[in-house]
Amino acid sequence: MTALSVPLPDGITLHARIDGPEGAPCVVFANSVLTDMSIWDAQADALSDRYRVLRYDQRGHGASEASAGAMDFARYGADLLAVMDAAGADRAAVVGLSMGCPTALAALAAAPDRFAAFVAVDGVMRSAAGRAAFWTERRETALRDGMEAIAASTAPRWLPGESEDSALSARLRAIIAGTSVAGFAAATYALSDYDQTTALACPVLGVAGADDGAMPDAVSKQFGGIPGARIAIIPGAGHLPNFQNPEAFNDALLAFLDQNYPTTKEQA
Repeated sequence: MTALSVPLPDGITLHARIDGPEGAPCVVFANSVLTDMSIWDAQADALSDRYRVLRYDQRGHGASEASAGAMDFARYGADLLAVMDAAGADRAAVVGLSMGCPTALAALAAAPDRFAAFVAVDGVMRSAAGRAAFWTERRETALRDGMEAIAASTAPRWLPGESEDSALSARLRAIIAGTSVAGFAAATYALSDYDQTTALACPVLGVAGADDGAMPDAVSKQFGGIPGARIAIIPGAGHLPNFQNPEAFNDALLAFLDQNYPTTKEQA
Protein backbone atom coordinates (compact mmCIF):
# COMPACT_ATOMS: atom_id res chain seq x y z
CA MET A 1 0.00 0.00 0.00
CA THR A 2 1.25 3.49 -0.90
CA ALA A 3 -0.37 6.64 0.45
CA LEU A 4 -0.36 9.72 -1.74
CA SER A 5 -0.89 13.39 -0.94
CA VAL A 6 -1.87 15.18 -4.12
CA PRO A 7 -1.44 18.98 -4.07
CA LEU A 8 -3.70 20.86 -6.49
CA PRO A 9 -3.10 24.23 -8.17
CA ASP A 10 -5.73 25.93 -5.99
CA GLY A 11 -3.96 24.91 -2.77
CA ILE A 12 -6.18 21.96 -1.87
CA THR A 13 -4.56 18.59 -1.05
CA LEU A 14 -6.26 15.31 -1.92
CA HIS A 15 -5.68 11.99 -0.17
CA ALA A 16 -5.13 8.88 -2.31
CA ARG A 17 -3.95 5.30 -1.92
CA ILE A 18 -2.43 2.73 -4.26
CA ASP A 19 -2.66 -1.03 -3.77
CA GLY A 20 -1.43 -3.80 -6.03
CA PRO A 21 1.68 -4.62 -8.05
CA GLU A 22 3.69 -2.03 -9.90
CA GLY A 23 3.32 -2.26 -13.65
CA ALA A 24 -0.11 -3.87 -13.52
CA PRO A 25 -3.03 -2.24 -15.37
CA CYS A 26 -4.55 0.52 -13.25
CA VAL A 27 -8.15 0.71 -12.04
CA VAL A 28 -9.22 4.03 -10.49
CA PHE A 29 -12.16 4.30 -8.09
CA ALA A 30 -14.02 7.59 -7.45
CA ASN A 31 -16.30 7.67 -4.40
CA SER A 32 -19.81 9.03 -4.07
CA VAL A 33 -20.91 12.11 -2.20
CA LEU A 34 -20.92 11.49 1.58
CA THR A 35 -18.45 8.59 1.41
CA ASP A 36 -14.70 8.14 1.23
CA MET A 37 -12.28 5.73 -0.41
CA SER A 38 -13.04 3.03 2.17
CA ILE A 39 -16.34 2.44 0.37
CA TRP A 40 -14.18 0.49 -2.12
CA ASP A 41 -12.39 -1.77 0.40
CA ALA A 42 -13.99 -4.96 -0.91
CA GLN A 43 -13.05 -4.06 -4.48
CA ALA A 44 -9.45 -3.29 -3.54
CA ASP A 45 -9.23 -6.66 -1.82
CA ALA A 46 -10.63 -8.45 -4.87
CA LEU A 47 -8.55 -6.67 -7.52
CA SER A 48 -5.21 -5.78 -5.98
CA ASP A 49 -3.59 -9.17 -6.57
CA ARG A 50 -3.49 -8.42 -10.32
CA TYR A 51 -4.49 -4.78 -10.83
CA ARG A 52 -2.95 -1.52 -9.65
CA VAL A 53 -5.84 -0.13 -7.59
CA LEU A 54 -5.92 3.65 -7.19
CA ARG A 55 -8.46 5.13 -4.78
CA TYR A 56 -8.85 8.68 -3.54
CA ASP A 57 -11.16 10.79 -1.41
CA GLN A 58 -13.00 13.28 -3.58
CA ARG A 59 -12.46 16.90 -2.58
CA GLY A 60 -14.12 17.66 0.76
CA HIS A 61 -14.59 13.99 1.62
CA GLY A 62 -12.58 11.64 3.81
CA ALA A 63 -9.08 13.00 4.36
CA SER A 64 -9.13 15.29 1.30
CA GLU A 65 -9.42 18.99 2.00
CA ALA A 66 -12.54 20.98 1.19
CA SER A 67 -12.54 24.18 -0.82
CA ALA A 68 -14.72 27.18 -0.06
CA GLY A 69 -17.86 27.78 -2.07
CA ALA A 70 -19.69 25.79 -4.72
CA MET A 71 -18.07 23.03 -6.74
CA ASP A 72 -18.75 21.84 -10.28
CA PHE A 73 -17.86 18.69 -12.16
CA ALA A 74 -15.21 20.28 -14.33
CA ARG A 75 -13.18 20.78 -11.15
CA TYR A 76 -13.99 17.34 -9.75
CA GLY A 77 -12.93 15.83 -13.07
CA ALA A 78 -9.67 17.80 -13.02
CA ASP A 79 -9.07 16.44 -9.51
CA LEU A 80 -9.38 12.86 -10.79
CA LEU A 81 -6.85 13.50 -13.55
CA ALA A 82 -4.49 15.12 -11.04
CA VAL A 83 -4.67 11.99 -8.88
CA MET A 84 -3.88 9.82 -11.89
CA ASP A 85 -0.92 12.08 -12.71
CA ALA A 86 0.40 11.84 -9.16
CA ALA A 87 0.13 8.06 -9.28
CA GLY A 88 1.85 7.82 -12.65
CA ALA A 89 -1.29 6.32 -14.21
CA ASP A 90 -1.29 7.40 -17.85
CA ARG A 91 -4.28 5.22 -18.65
CA ALA A 92 -6.81 3.37 -16.50
CA ALA A 93 -10.20 1.79 -16.21
CA VAL A 94 -12.21 4.23 -14.11
CA VAL A 95 -15.08 3.27 -11.80
CA GLY A 96 -17.34 6.06 -10.53
CA LEU A 97 -19.97 5.60 -7.81
CA SER A 98 -22.94 8.01 -7.84
CA MET A 99 -21.24 11.44 -7.80
CA GLY A 100 -18.11 9.65 -8.96
CA CYS A 101 -19.88 8.96 -12.26
CA PRO A 102 -20.20 12.59 -13.47
CA THR A 103 -16.78 13.25 -11.96
CA ALA A 104 -15.30 10.53 -14.16
CA LEU A 105 -17.28 11.65 -17.20
CA ALA A 106 -15.92 15.19 -16.82
CA ALA A 107 -12.40 13.75 -16.71
CA LEU A 108 -13.14 11.54 -19.70
CA ALA A 109 -14.40 14.50 -21.73
CA ALA A 110 -11.17 16.38 -20.95
CA ALA A 111 -8.83 13.43 -21.59
CA PRO A 112 -10.58 10.54 -23.38
CA ASP A 113 -7.30 8.86 -24.32
CA ARG A 114 -6.63 8.15 -20.64
CA PHE A 115 -9.70 5.93 -20.22
CA ALA A 116 -9.27 2.27 -21.09
CA ALA A 117 -12.79 1.52 -19.80
CA PHE A 118 -15.52 3.21 -17.77
CA VAL A 119 -17.85 1.78 -15.11
CA ALA A 120 -20.83 3.84 -13.93
CA VAL A 121 -22.19 2.64 -10.58
CA ASP A 122 -25.61 4.00 -9.56
CA GLY A 123 -24.77 7.23 -11.34
CA VAL A 124 -25.91 8.95 -14.51
CA MET A 125 -24.72 11.41 -17.13
CA ARG A 126 -27.47 13.95 -16.47
CA SER A 127 -29.24 14.96 -13.29
CA ALA A 128 -32.99 14.41 -13.16
CA ALA A 129 -35.36 17.35 -13.21
CA GLY A 130 -36.16 18.86 -9.84
CA ARG A 131 -33.02 17.69 -8.05
CA ALA A 132 -31.96 21.23 -7.16
CA ALA A 133 -34.70 21.46 -4.51
CA PHE A 134 -33.62 18.17 -2.94
CA TRP A 135 -29.95 19.13 -2.75
CA THR A 136 -30.76 22.60 -1.44
CA GLU A 137 -32.74 21.03 1.41
CA ARG A 138 -29.91 18.60 2.16
CA ARG A 139 -27.35 21.40 2.19
CA GLU A 140 -29.47 23.54 4.52
CA THR A 141 -30.02 20.59 6.86
CA ALA A 142 -26.28 19.90 7.05
CA LEU A 143 -25.44 23.53 7.69
CA ARG A 144 -28.12 23.80 10.37
CA ASP A 145 -28.05 20.39 12.08
CA GLY A 146 -24.68 18.89 11.17
CA MET A 147 -23.65 15.71 9.39
CA GLU A 148 -25.08 13.36 12.03
CA ALA A 149 -28.53 14.40 10.84
CA ILE A 150 -27.59 13.68 7.24
CA ALA A 151 -26.18 10.30 8.25
CA ALA A 152 -29.31 9.33 10.16
CA SER A 153 -31.59 10.00 7.19
CA THR A 154 -29.29 8.85 4.37
CA ALA A 155 -27.92 5.50 5.56
CA PRO A 156 -31.32 3.73 5.71
CA ARG A 157 -32.21 4.97 2.21
CA TRP A 158 -28.92 3.84 0.75
CA LEU A 159 -28.99 0.40 2.41
CA PRO A 160 -32.56 -0.86 1.86
CA GLY A 161 -33.32 -4.08 3.68
CA GLU A 162 -30.36 -3.64 6.01
CA SER A 163 -31.04 -3.49 9.75
CA GLU A 164 -30.18 -0.10 11.20
CA ASP A 165 -28.42 -1.99 14.00
CA SER A 166 -26.13 -3.90 11.66
CA ALA A 167 -22.39 -3.35 11.45
CA LEU A 168 -22.76 -2.31 7.80
CA SER A 169 -25.29 0.40 8.67
CA ALA A 170 -23.16 1.64 11.55
CA ARG A 171 -20.12 1.81 9.30
CA LEU A 172 -21.95 3.83 6.65
CA ARG A 173 -23.39 6.24 9.23
CA ALA A 174 -19.90 6.83 10.58
CA ILE A 175 -18.50 7.51 7.10
CA ILE A 176 -21.29 9.97 6.30
CA ALA A 177 -21.06 11.71 9.67
CA GLY A 178 -17.30 12.07 9.15
CA THR A 179 -17.75 14.03 5.92
CA SER A 180 -17.01 17.72 6.33
CA VAL A 181 -20.03 20.03 6.16
CA ALA A 182 -18.12 22.30 3.79
CA GLY A 183 -17.21 19.43 1.49
CA PHE A 184 -20.78 18.16 1.36
CA ALA A 185 -22.24 21.63 0.88
CA ALA A 186 -19.88 22.32 -2.01
CA ALA A 187 -20.87 19.04 -3.68
CA THR A 188 -24.60 19.75 -3.45
CA TYR A 189 -24.19 22.63 -5.90
CA ALA A 190 -22.56 20.37 -8.49
CA LEU A 191 -25.21 17.69 -7.99
CA SER A 192 -28.17 20.05 -8.24
CA ASP A 193 -28.10 20.41 -12.00
CA TYR A 194 -25.49 18.83 -14.27
CA ASP A 195 -25.14 17.36 -17.73
CA GLN A 196 -21.91 15.43 -18.33
CA THR A 197 -23.10 13.75 -21.50
CA THR A 198 -20.06 12.95 -23.60
CA ALA A 199 -18.98 10.53 -26.27
CA LEU A 200 -17.87 7.20 -24.85
CA ALA A 201 -15.52 5.37 -27.20
CA CYS A 202 -14.13 3.04 -24.52
CA PRO A 203 -15.86 -0.09 -23.17
CA VAL A 204 -18.68 0.81 -20.76
CA LEU A 205 -20.38 -1.04 -17.91
CA GLY A 206 -23.43 0.41 -16.16
CA VAL A 207 -24.17 -1.03 -12.70
CA ALA A 208 -27.09 -0.37 -10.36
CA GLY A 209 -28.44 -1.82 -7.17
CA ALA A 210 -31.76 -3.54 -7.88
CA ASP A 211 -33.39 -1.78 -4.92
CA ASP A 212 -32.16 1.75 -5.68
CA GLY A 213 -35.50 3.18 -6.76
CA ALA A 214 -35.49 4.47 -10.33
CA MET A 215 -31.72 4.13 -10.71
CA PRO A 216 -31.68 0.73 -12.50
CA ASP A 217 -33.94 2.15 -15.22
CA ALA A 218 -31.95 5.39 -15.41
CA VAL A 219 -28.61 3.59 -15.72
CA SER A 220 -30.04 1.23 -18.34
CA LYS A 221 -31.51 4.10 -20.38
CA GLN A 222 -28.49 6.38 -20.23
CA PHE A 223 -25.77 3.78 -20.77
CA GLY A 224 -27.53 0.76 -22.29
CA GLY A 225 -27.87 2.39 -25.69
CA ILE A 226 -24.11 2.86 -26.10
CA PRO A 227 -22.78 0.33 -28.64
CA GLY A 228 -21.19 -2.59 -26.83
CA ALA A 229 -22.15 -1.34 -23.35
CA ARG A 230 -23.09 -3.86 -20.68
CA ILE A 231 -25.56 -3.43 -17.83
CA ALA A 232 -25.44 -5.29 -14.51
CA ILE A 233 -28.22 -5.06 -11.91
CA ILE A 234 -27.02 -6.17 -8.47
CA PRO A 235 -29.63 -7.99 -6.35
CA GLY A 236 -30.07 -7.25 -2.68
CA ALA A 237 -28.50 -3.80 -2.93
CA GLY A 238 -29.52 -0.17 -2.98
CA HIS A 239 -27.45 2.89 -3.83
CA LEU A 240 -24.10 1.35 -2.85
CA PRO A 241 -24.08 -2.12 -4.44
CA ASN A 242 -20.29 -2.41 -4.16
CA PHE A 243 -20.68 -1.93 -0.38
CA GLN A 244 -23.94 -3.76 0.31
CA ASN A 245 -23.44 -6.79 -1.95
CA PRO A 246 -19.73 -6.78 -2.80
CA GLU A 247 -19.59 -10.40 -3.93
CA ALA A 248 -22.12 -9.94 -6.74
CA PHE A 249 -20.69 -6.54 -7.61
CA ASN A 250 -17.13 -7.86 -7.81
CA ASP A 251 -18.26 -10.73 -10.03
CA ALA A 252 -19.81 -8.26 -12.49
CA LEU A 253 -16.84 -5.89 -12.36
CA LEU A 254 -14.20 -8.60 -12.83
CA ALA A 255 -16.13 -10.21 -15.69
CA PHE A 256 -16.18 -6.82 -17.44
CA LEU A 257 -12.51 -6.12 -16.76
CA ASP A 258 -11.44 -9.62 -17.81
CA GLN A 259 -13.12 -9.09 -21.17
CA ASN A 260 -12.21 -5.44 -21.77
CA TYR A 261 -9.09 -4.69 -19.71
CA PRO A 262 -7.50 -8.07 -19.18
CA THR A 263 -4.49 -9.05 -17.18
CA THR A 264 -3.33 -12.17 -15.38
CA LYS A 265 -1.66 -12.72 -12.05
CA GLU A 266 1.40 -13.91 -13.93
CA GLN A 267 1.51 -10.77 -16.08
CA ALA A 268 1.01 -8.55 -13.03
